Amino acid sequence: MGAEAAKAEPGRSGTRPSADFDYEAALSACGAGDQKAFREIYEREAPKMLGVALRLLKRQSLAEDAVHDAFVSVWNKASTFDPKLGSARGWIYTVLRNRALNMLRTEGRLDWQDDFEALGLFVVDEDPEALITSLSEASALRRCLETLDARRRSVLVLAYVHGLTHGELAGKLGVPLGTMKSWIRRALLSLKECLG
Repeated sequence: MGAEAAKAEPGRSGTRPSADFDYEAALSACGAGDQKAFREIYEREAPKMLGVALRLLKRQSLAEDAVHDAFVSVWNKASTFDPKLGSARGWIYTVLRNRALNMLRTEGRLDWQDDFEALGLFVVDEDPEALITSLSEASALRRCLETLDARRRSVLVLAYVHGLTHGELAGKLGVPLGTMKSWIRRALLSLKECLG
């Protein structure tokens, strides 16, 4: 039904809820393990959800990850949906919104990557310190990065220039994941304060 509806109205799938589609029944069926119901929800809502996630996360890859994770949660937790607490479609978007906000919080994703991109610093095999010294001495970003201790400075560059995850950084430096997240969070706050 979802694929046929998408063919019948090209470009309209996922743009608005269908008056004849019962989201509550589909979510209930999904909670009982009905893959067809899950696929119908996905086909109707994935494009719209991607747009919502993109507005929140500002990056296509992060938005796609958020939508994927949200649908995994919808599949795994559909049986917990309670219609007394709101609409089924609203519940699906709440799952997405929570996932996107968690990504923003736990990844410490601010817009520093845009600053690095504008400076042309995406050279993967360069040493983090070499990238920093390649910035102009008059650069506010360089001045603020140099106020951080060397380890935290390197961690920020590895995370936001080379794209290493918190887990990859923790493994690379041999520290617990929680410690790494704390380092990045504190370094970003210091950098934000300095640049502000």
